[in-house]
Amino acid sequence: MKMSFFINYNEEDILKQATESTLRYKKGEPISVLDGVLIAVKDEIDCSPYPTTGGTKWLHKVRPCTGDACCVMRLRLCGAILVGKTNMHELGAGTSGINPHYGVARNPYDPSKITGGSSSGSAAVVAAGLCPVALGVDGGGSVRMPAALCGVVGFKPTFGRIPLSGVLPLNWTVGMVGILAATVEDALVVYAAINGPLPSQQPTVSLPKVSFPLLKSATSISAIKLAKYDAWFNDCSDDIRVCCSRAVDKLCERYGWKVVEVTIPNIEVMRLAHYLTIGSECSTSLSSYLQKINCSDQGWDARVALSVYGSFSSQEYIKAQKIRNHQMQIHRNVFAKADVIVVPTTGVTAYEIKDDALKTGELDYIYGAALVRYQIAGNFLGLPAVTVPVGYDTAGLPIGLQFIGKPWSEPTLMHLAFAMQALYISEFRKPKVFHDLLYKE
Repeated sequence: MKMSFFINYNEEDILKQATESTLRYKKGEPISVLDGVLIAVKDEIDCSPYPTTGGTKWLHKVRPCTGDACCVMRLRLCGAILVGKTNMHELGAGTSGINPHYGVARNPYDPSKITGGSSSGSAAVVAAGLCPVALGVDGGGSVRMPAALCGVVGFKPTFGRIPLSGVLPLNWTVGMVGILAATVEDALVVYAAINGPLPSQQPTVSLPKVSFPLLKSATSISAIKLAKYDAWFNDCSDDIRVCCSRAVDKLCERYGWKVVEVTIPNIEVMRLAHYLTIGSECSTSLSSYLQKINCSDQGWDARVALSVYGSFSSQEYIKAQKIRNHQMQIHRNVFAKADVIVVPTTGVTAYEIKDDALKTGELDYIYGAALVRYQIAGNFLGLPAVTVPVGYDTAGLPIGLQFIGKPWSEPTLMHLAFAMQALYISEFRKPKVFHDLLYKE
């Protein structure tokens, strides 16, 4: 069965990078801890020598890739081996990760199931052991959703922490480069390498100083308060509810942390306002390109999504921003009582890939709503968030638990994610499709 993890890769380029890294190690002069580490890049991010398709058959023809995105350039300067462009949901306009042009990136835990999207290939290559780390872009949970469904770590920093130079401008105010990794430590190392503003683009406001925690032990972190809104937390499948509740209890018992009961009103209203925002921004960004292409070049799902996006008015967009401001105040009040918000990462685990979606793509708003249920604050409000695998459903499919932090609280999130990982890493199960690249016979 074809797994369709990649849209593009170049064996000669990969071997060239690997040879150069090997020579540096032979000389005793590796550039960094990332020298020689395999890293894949979502095909929404510019990375030479590849075109950037955005999961389409046409975008790279009207928007040529002229060089590396800032985040890719920083990894290249660290000596990382960039192994190609990973598959994604077309234009990021869906949650399943099913792409009718480049095949379905299948879930390594069960190839008949979705990976989730839109960073589908990036999650799958990490889960399958092909790369310890991959880059994604998260505009509506597009890093955290597939990370949870594929049993890996997914980290989305605060909006503005990583430059978007060289990333397809599909959603200006909600999209963010994110990291999918085998472990929290791997995610932290890559985050350290790619964060920070461009020297040529000084931020209009002073960003808080970046700090990187030493992930040795979580016992030194005391008095952590976890905000939990029960009605929201429990709005998921029984397997996820039981698994994530057990994980929170285990975390509190082990480290003496406390759960603070909170209420977060109008979550569904916020989801709809985010959908209107991301749709309006995507439609506007692509408007000049869409005039030049035939709609038959698009998958059916992308065609429907773009038609809906294009129907939104400027008045509706402005009303959505009023909802955004209101929710920012609500979340400020929550963070006055607690350090982070804790929720499941998705409302359902990976579901079956339907045969008729292979050629058309898929828009399933029932499953889609369940998948994005816990994602929106991270994007609509620009908050940092991280998902960590904490178990499996009765079918053996991965379940993730998510921590959402206040702006610029990445060090705290990393500590909490590391603490959670420490309690569950011994229970990790290798997926059915797994390549142990470090194994020697």
